[in-house]
Amino acid sequence: MIFDHDVVVVGAGLAGMRAALEAARSGADVAVVSKVHPVRSHSNAAQGGINAAIGEGDSWESHAFDTVKGADYLADQDAVEVMCEEAPTDVIEFEHMGVIFYRDAEGKLGTRAFGGASQARTYFVGDITGQALLMTLYDQILKAGVKVYEEWFGTALFVEDGACRGMVALDSLTGELHLLRAKAVIDAAGGCGRLYEPSTNALICTGDGYALAYRAGAALMDMEMVQYHPTTLAGSGFLMTEAARGEGAFLLDKNGGRFMKKYAPNKMELASRDVVSRAEATEIAQGNGIDGNVLLDLRHLGRDVILKKLPQIHEVALDYIGIDMVEKPVPVRPGMHYMMGGVKTDVNGVTTLPGLYAAGEVACVSVHGGNRLGANSLLDTIVFGRRSGKHAAQYVKNVTPTTGGESLLRAEQERLRALLARPYKGETHARVRLDLATMMDRNVGIYRDEAGLQSALRGIGELRARYESVWVGDKSRVFNQALQFVLELGYLLDIGEAVVRSALLRTESRGAQSRTDYPERNDTEWLKHILLTYTPGSEPAVSYVPVTITRWKPEVRTY
Repeated sequence: MIFDHDVVVVGAGLAGMRAALEAARSGADVAVVSKVHPVRSHSNAAQGGINAAIGEGDSWESHAFDTVKGADYLADQDAVEVMCEEAPTDVIEFEHMGVIFYRDAEGKLGTRAFGGASQARTYFVGDITGQALLMTLYDQILKAGVKVYEEWFGTALFVEDGACRGMVALDSLTGELHLLRAKAVIDAAGGCGRLYEPSTNALICTGDGYALAYRAGAALMDMEMVQYHPTTLAGSGFLMTEAARGEGAFLLDKNGGRFMKKYAPNKMELASRDVVSRAEATEIAQGNGIDGNVLLDLRHLGRDVILKKLPQIHEVALDYIGIDMVEKPVPVRPGMHYMMGGVKTDVNGVTTLPGLYAAGEVACVSVHGGNRLGANSLLDTIVFGRRSGKHAAQYVKNVTPTTGGESLLRAEQERLRALLARPYKGETHARVRLDLATMMDRNVGIYRDEAGLQSALRGIGELRARYESVWVGDKSRVFNQALQFVLELGYLLDIGEAVVRSALLRTESRGAQSRTDYPERNDTEWLKHILLTYTPGSEPAVSYVPVTITRWKPEVRTY
């Protein structure tokens, strides 16, 4: 079937629903396509809070400088200024929508400290902030009359005459493909955490939005910048929020020492995430960890603080490893967490492909540069989701509706039929995906070098060859997750190659890009972004754009 709308939003996390709400408020006919129920989107997993310079003595300029410094000066400062200046209004609007933020003893909005920040400016709802924002926003889009295509999976963007004019999506309930035509598409499909193992990300985070935009012709930027979170639970990769350290938790080595004093004597456990993750990796490699982990110690915070402000991670530690963090430290290790790079956009979400917008983790504005500060991710989704929705609603007023797309729909139907018809040759999507994810963690993780990156590039080529033989075991059409997993694996291979190629090109260490063969930051040659554009049948086209600097000249970054 064919459906027509003004604006189609891909993804129903915070960025997608905020974009949909703003576009609907601006008078557009809006639909959201999500492969899960909206409140199951991965924004649900964001725990610690959202940043804004609201309190007395704080300023958006201070927030912006902390963000630029945290980004290791790769962030575009004009975009950072927009995000930080607009943050207070957006956070207060959510409070007015009904989000019950934590309040202090005086009844005022209370904050907690987060890594890399010069003062406490993180507003929160216990350790379920993302969930609270997501539930509230879902109420708002229902109230606004936004159409939701729930459990629909995107297979291709529809591009006509050089502009994005919709998408093809698979309805999981029926197994049927449909064409959704639109005057504009907003890509808010989230991250690609399952490219790595371990990862804090949900199984749904498979790079769909990156690959759909990339294959359609939009440029990807800063893809080498992959954030590892310092505190993921041993054995599961479950996120143990930075809010724990914000409330005063310690990181300890096997002897009970606070090792961060060697790496960040001023900020200690609240240095930026790349600094803390590298410190942990170094301590573990030197034999100062315990079974490949370090310890997160909250005991001194006391039962009341832990149960009131960090109830979810307390419960998770009990459930997953049987440790009560009120009484014992919890083993943690760095795990892949977030992509700073993504589909290149401006501050209004406009990509290099006309008619296509992007917002949230899938987008690269770039406000995170080489390293994102904790609690800036939720802010990114809200500010740029809102801005992209508003801009798209204005854009579509001057766009003539399309009548094409049937040939793409037929081509996608045939592609899926061919996948289902493959004979069994011993390859499963699960094995190829695990091999990809462990290889990425081993060779394109916290520390990198030429040899490891070249090995990863060859490995992706070998995995692509294996992918051509991957078998779809389920031949039915209703809720065929096996088919979806195979399609997702194709997306992950595309994005894995983009990450590796970008990491090879950047011959320096900056933020999350830590090359042991190029250990220093090189502002003379590398104060610029790497852009990759898809070229069918060959290597991607590479180009560069300079980092936008408005007021903060690059300095040596210390904590």
